[in-house]
Amino acid sequence: MDRNTFNRLLGLACLAIALPLSADSLDENEQRMVDWIDAHAEDAISLVEETVNISSGTMNHDGVRAVRDVMRREMDALGLETEWIELPPEMERAGHLFGRKLTGSGRKFVLIGHLDTVFEADDAFQAFTRDGDIATGPGVEDMKGGNVVMIYALKALQEIGALKDIPVVVAYTGEEEKMGRPLSVSRRDLVEAGKWADYGLGFEAAIHYDGADWGTIARRSSSGWILTVEGRQAHSSGIFGDDVGAGAIFETARILNGFYDEVRGEEHLTFNAGTIQGGTDVDYSPEQNRGTTFGKTNIVPRTAVVQGGIRTISQDQLDRAQAKMKEIVSSNLPHTSATIEFTEGYPPMFPSEGNRAVLNVLSDINEDLGRGPMKELDPSKRGAADISFVAPYTDAIAGLGPLGEGGHTPHEKIYLLSMPLAIKRAAILIYRLSQAEEND
Repeated sequence: MDRNTFNRLLGLACLAIALPLSADSLDENEQRMVDWIDAHAEDAISLVEETVNISSGTMNHDGVRAVRDVMRREMDALGLETEWIELPPEMERAGHLFGRKLTGSGRKFVLIGHLDTVFEADDAFQAFTRDGDIATGPGVEDMKGGNVVMIYALKALQEIGALKDIPVVVAYTGEEEKMGRPLSVSRRDLVEAGKWADYGLGFEAAIHYDGADWGTIARRSSSGWILTVEGRQAHSSGIFGDDVGAGAIFETARILNGFYDEVRGEEHLTFNAGTIQGGTDVDYSPEQNRGTTFGKTNIVPRTAVVQGGIRTISQDQLDRAQAKMKEIVSSNLPHTSATIEFTEGYPPMFPSEGNRAVLNVLSDINEDLGRGPMKELDPSKRGAADISFVAPYTDAIAGLGPLGEGGHTPHEKIYLLSMPLAIKRAAILIYRLSQAEEND
């Protein structure tokens, strides 16, 4: 069986699972939205194709701005007030596109996507390709498919006249794949939107496995650490002696083994040493994740640098892990010293009861669309995302995009028949959450 045939059969198999069989418990307005979405499914796919065919790696600022122009066109048509938020030049990032409609008496929503991809302008993976009901292309799953779901959910709400009563902010960040620092600047507007909103909705790809749909109500933090170790350079014949000590590399090994033995073990806590360099001289750039090293086997190494990451389910868990790592780093072998620096990153999205309540609404919608209930996804099965910046301030859920796989690889794809399903779920979710306020 050739690859194209395999992909087609795989897509059909997935979507036999993914597609709703019937709409059993929808009210009149919800059914109208479902019918409208089905009638405009190909239009939504065309918009995905248009944006995927624009190369928009994070550092390709012109490409990010070109995707901005397409999404701004769509938000203008919805009557949203759009704003391009420039970031300071020294951050070397394109900026963010926000669309706002702040009028309406219903509950307030912030919808979150991003314009950029991991594929820069010189990457070989550049074009949207459709093979039956499967589409491949850079960012098609992460997350240009989800960006379009946001737009078409709002269009469906507009079609039934509900959008006018729903205050909404649509936030498309322009550097999600490689965030600009400091985060207090690059995520300021998103955080403010989260403080304003009653609900935060993230539109990365949906998750389906083991015969079930899964809702994302928790995500782990993702931040970094840099360990720098110094030893006493000397002829290796004297290593471990009173005047020379252990050297930088043995001290580094002690510290990393201490992390493994004493920090590892808490549920949802993981950490990784991603790069290590050591020797007589080390020239390492954390920004570029690369460097050069010089050393000899007959010289006790003077310097070592390790760069790593850490993920936690809560700020308390992160604080505990960092405190223990600092303790381990501070107890040094003879004639060595070490420091550890923790770098900022994505905060955790804690699985709050408010988030579970939103998932319960979404699960009911899933069943009303002829599918089974949605289960709570293990947070270790997803990476970090921008929704975590709004989650401390509002009830939140993520994974509202289409089904796909292979993100961040040249095999990235979405299953096109899942696009209307994702749009239906999102539109009805916003509608029901907004209607619930009126009925309180």
